[in-house]
Amino acid sequence: MMGAFAHTGWLALAAAGTVAFSVLMYVLLDGTDLGVGILFIGEGDARRRELMIDTILPVWDGNETWIVLGGGGLLALFPLAYSALLTALYPVFFAMLLALILRGVAIEFREQAAERGRKWWDTVLLTGSVASAFCQGLLVGALVQGIRTIDGIYAGGRWDWLTPFTMFCGAALVAGYGWLGACWLVWRTEGELQKRARRIGVVLGAATAFSTAAVSIWTLQLNGSYARRWLADLNGAALPLAVAMFLLLAACFAVAVARRRPFAALIVALGWFVVALACMVFTLVPVILPPSMTIEAASSPPATQAFVLSGCAVLVPAILIYSTLAFWVFRGRVTSGDDGDSHRATRRRSRTQI
Repeated sequence: MMGAFAHTGWLALAAAGTVAFSVLMYVLLDGTDLGVGILFIGEGDARRRELMIDTILPVWDGNETWIVLGGGGLLALFPLAYSALLTALYPVFFAMLLALILRGVAIEFREQAAERGRKWWDTVLLTGSVASAFCQGLLVGALVQGIRTIDGIYAGGRWDWLTPFTMFCGAALVAGYGWLGACWLVWRTEGELQKRARRIGVVLGAATAFSTAAVSIWTLQLNGSYARRWLADLNGAALPLAVAMFLLLAACFAVAVARRRPFAALIVALGWFVVALACMVFTLVPVILPPSMTIEAASSPPATQAFVLSGCAVLVPAILIYSTLAFWVFRGRVTSGDDGDSHRATRRRSRTQI
């Protein structure tokens, strides 16, 4: 594994780590918000939908900061990779951004709409959440299967990104985000909504586990270097270690659900995505754009990377502090008001079972 970094400078590695961290934070935070929107598909009760939105209303827009940081960091730190990736995946990127815009507009506008209008905005919210999650899965699948380049310029076809593998990755990420959303709702709500979210979370957790296994096996068939990396590096211990970590997380989730530990279940679900991204990084390095564009070759000049990283050294902690403060201020369960005729939700601080 260390040989993969032998010809990669520390600045380039720090830059790649910054982009990867931004992507990870976006997946964990906004992925959970998107999961709540995805779960609208199985929730027809207006009051419960109101409660679902109330759990993410104070934090969803701040969570999207990470995708801006990740995209901007990729442009500044790895311009060749940014150019080739966007050229190869323009339709997917535009569809994802449009879906995210629609999701944001629906969250804000539904608050001011009448009952009929709110149902329409709920449909827009559901559509935007599912579409953006699916597009992000397509992006991951297209990246893993490879972006053909020649001298840093995209050399593939217009529809190379549309394959059974990428479509499956899109569906898998929709299920995974739905799992995160369900675990979030179990932690942040109570009553019937919490019970429904717990049942859905178990189903989507199993679907995510199956999808992770299927994507992993499929990935090893895509590129011979992927299989060699997992079977040869770390003296052949990489694959058994990854399998053991996923099995441990699955067992921890089952225990957390059985013992009614909602916060623990949410942490396990988030940990699943952390391990999955770590496995993806292990599969690709030192390549940033498979099959041939390396981190070093795609990097901007060292002076540029040093300047951008110095800004990130201030910006990333600031965003983390802001996000932490927002979650702390709006901590506790979200419950319905005492007025039975009201469809508005009120927040109250309560002790949550950890």
